[in-house]
Amino acid sequence: MEVEEGSFTVLCGKSGCGKSTLLRHLKTVLAPHGERKGTIRCMGKDLKAVDQRTQAAGIGYVLQNPENQIVTDKVWHELAFGLESLGYDTPTIRLRVGEMASYFGIQEWFRKNVNELSGGQKQLLNLASVMAMHPCLLILDEPTSQLDPIAASDFLETIRRINRDTGTTVLLTEQRLENVIPWADQVYVMEEGQMLVHGTPEDVGKFLKDKDHDMFLAMPAPMQICAGVRRLWDDSGSSGLSPEPSGSGKPSSGLSVCPLTVRQGRRWLRELLDTMVPGMVSGPPSHKLFSDPAGKRTGRGHQNRRQQEIPEIRIRDVWFRYERALPDVVRDLSLEIWKGEIFALVGGNGTGKSTAMSLIAGIRSPYRGRIWLEGREIGKYSDDELYHGFLGVMPQDPQSLFVKKAVREDLYEMIGGKRERKSKAYPIDMKKADAVKGIVALTKLGHLLDRHPYDLSGGEQQRLALAKVLLLRPRILLMDEPTKGMDNHYKRELGEILRTLTGHGVTVLMISHDIEFCAQYADRTGLFFQGNVVACKDTASFFAGNPFYTTAANRMARQYFPEAVTVDDVIDAVSQVSKKEKEDLSHAERG
Repeated sequence: MEVEEGSFTVLCGKSGCGKSTLLRHLKTVLAPHGERKGTIRCMGKDLKAVDQRTQAAGIGYVLQNPENQIVTDKVWHELAFGLESLGYDTPTIRLRVGEMASYFGIQEWFRKNVNELSGGQKQLLNLASVMAMHPCLLILDEPTSQLDPIAASDFLETIRRINRDTGTTVLLTEQRLENVIPWADQVYVMEEGQMLVHGTPEDVGKFLKDKDHDMFLAMPAPMQICAGVRRLWDDSGSSGLSPEPSGSGKPSSGLSVCPLTVRQGRRWLRELLDTMVPGMVSGPPSHKLFSDPAGKRTGRGHQNRRQQEIPEIRIRDVWFRYERALPDVVRDLSLEIWKGEIFALVGGNGTGKSTAMSLIAGIRSPYRGRIWLEGREIGKYSDDELYHGFLGVMPQDPQSLFVKKAVREDLYEMIGGKRERKSKAYPIDMKKADAVKGIVALTKLGHLLDRHPYDLSGGEQQRLALAKVLLLRPRILLMDEPTKGMDNHYKRELGEILRTLTGHGVTVLMISHDIEFCAQYADRTGLFFQGNVVACKDTASFFAGNPFYTTAANRMARQYFPEAVTVDDVIDAVSQVSKKEKEDLSHAERG
């Protein structure tokens, strides 16, 4: 692997492929224990020959979790801490701190305590503190994994600006490849600890598509749509239509070039539709040809909620604050969630989503308002009734569920050990070994059973946490950021798992910053803002037309297919246009 000076390089791959491990080797103080072979050169030297002070100043590193990198209590002190540790004089420290505060726009919260900041602000503070030391290399390990979509977009745009304005070399791993692939000078894809392919975004995308590789699911939506449309033509055989430009004489911006950004995707789609049906773009909106996509994703609970007398989860006029003197975090919250549906709750960091879930889980109690589960007020359930076969709670931090030194032992711990006996934790007649075996197969943990849970990647830890919760066979499943750290391939498998569960009557409430996942799998979606759900609709209607809280596919295609919110929706819409055009041609020939 070679990263050119001043370049913007993206490293990607499935969860557990070794991305974070590789990046940690690029800074000696973070290198994991174990045997290492080979050579790492940085700043013109073997990394082993670069002293710690030079590394601290020259190699900036931003971690996944903002909380893990902050070491002081004040914003201004955090900015100065690294410089103080390196022994810079006071005038230099003041100059650099002022420069960073101005560049990153944090003057308004310069004097605040760090615990008053949102997740996005904390990560921006970490970045500013690193950049105050003027590194020549900036390494970022999934820096937006805990940020909401808007905060993540702002943060990544700042990274791009740093690379563009200062020439700082950027090397990052990121699950939101949609936002970074278009900026990349080069992309490296890892698989099982080795480099699978590298090159420009276009070349890497073509390689993954040609190999039908799972990582193609992580490529930008415009690229996936382009590939899907071309596959549509390949599968349908000669139809007289082609996704390539039809002798327009236009330059390389035509359909033969795979789009990477929403703007490129819009141009590509416009030219495609105009090629398929001349005059279509300037005529009436074509979305009339596209049926409502919500129907094929709507779960049983959503379809039948009118026939259900009692919601599975019912919240009425709920208020909550952590201390009497503090402001309310949850404010007059009312919500109904029906049996067998997947309900997604989205919104910015710090709006109260996780607090609301803790109230539903019975972990905290509101000072006003009522919560019912299956028609019974939550306060009337005992802990045994709530948490053994009824409620399953998957927290945002999966490590909070790990108590053993091996994955296998952690799974058995959830059901009262390996002995074949019933318990309050596992009161069903199925053998425990069979139950664990089934869950391991479902969550793809078979090759990790002897690993320590803390040695797993972020995505693997999420899968282990899910496995532990599912072992209790919950009727209501509460999930806080379930896709954090997961690669797109396993996100799809997780989505199918959730659909299977809801098909058996399980109700799923998930908090998520993963807009694409919610759009694909949720039956209904609600926007949480200032302690309350301010909007709640079926998922397709919720995301259709939003400028920010929506998918890249919808941004790209909304002018022609406003109801299409996923990649598959857009491809289906183009297919419908193609079918209608074929029918019109056939009628014309017969006429």
